[in-house]
Amino acid sequence: MSNSSADVERSKKSLEAIRSEISKVIVGQDEVINGFLRALVSNGHVLIEGVPGLAKTLMIKTLARAIGCDFSRIQFTPDLLPTDIIGITAYDKNKGFYVVKGPIFSNLVLADEINRAPPKVQSALLECMQERQATIGSQTFPMKKPFFVMATQNPLESLGTYPLPEAQMDRFLFKLNITYPSLEEEERILRNNITVKPFEEFKIKAVSSPEQIVRIQQSVNSIYVDKKIEKYIVRIVDATRHPSQYGIGLGKYIAWGASPRASISIFMAARAEALLSGKTFVIPEYVKKVAPDVLRHRIIVNYEGQAEGITSDAIISQILERIEIP
Repeated sequence: MSNSSADVERSKKSLEAIRSEISKVIVGQDEVINGFLRALVSNGHVLIEGVPGLAKTLMIKTLARAIGCDFSRIQFTPDLLPTDIIGITAYDKNKGFYVVKGPIFSNLVLADEINRAPPKVQSALLECMQERQATIGSQTFPMKKPFFVMATQNPLESLGTYPLPEAQMDRFLFKLNITYPSLEEEERILRNNITVKPFEEFKIKAVSSPEQIVRIQQSVNSIYVDKKIEKYIVRIVDATRHPSQYGIGLGKYIAWGASPRASISIFMAARAEALLSGKTFVIPEYVKKVAPDVLRHRIIVNYEGQAEGITSDAIISQILERIEIP
């Protein structure tokens, strides 16, 4: 399946228009927005970590408006039930049994503070993400297309939280860290924020459509990846499992390396980065750019590393320095 330069250029322009609409509301956070767009066109999901008040909800709401998609927000709480997100079978004496679909049946879903919900609810959400379908009673319903989940975690509080198990975090294509704005950005936020200015005043236009996003997702699959690039991806992931073979000094702090899903995710995300850059092929720089977001939540740091303040980002940085580009 060939991917013409014209197709790639069209997709790039569409994504630039989406980014431009988002920037009407969101000040800064360019890398996080790029991460969103990469995940969206890769047909993956995002786990995002950051303290409250950094516009996580606003970001996905704006993205939904810019691509003409439905948006729903689920606030995860300790008393939430799986049926609260998936839906229920109800009964009416006039029409008998009927299905009431839950908020998960939307294009873009914000799972706010996912670590506040009990494991049963987390599993229900993650099943929808993986299978792209949900069962209510005896009926199975497919998710809308596109279907994109952004789950948030608050790193400050651990009281009353249920941390996501590693195997479930592996379902997310990316883990993005959202950081504080710069002084200049925060000054702009003071004048331009939804507390003093209603969301509607930003006049976000739908510059794309669900159908167009699905077409872009399909076109990503035909971005060319050379065999050398494939070997480079596999070596990066293998270095998380056998760090001593690659001379990774911080490798002694790795409890568990990344699974083959990490290799697939880097492969997909590098193609998405090529599309965002208007290229029909992947170069090593694209792999280096997406690898931290893919590996951040997949490398498990051991207790010794945690005690010494070693982060998975520091380990990834050393791996990318050591693994030679083909």
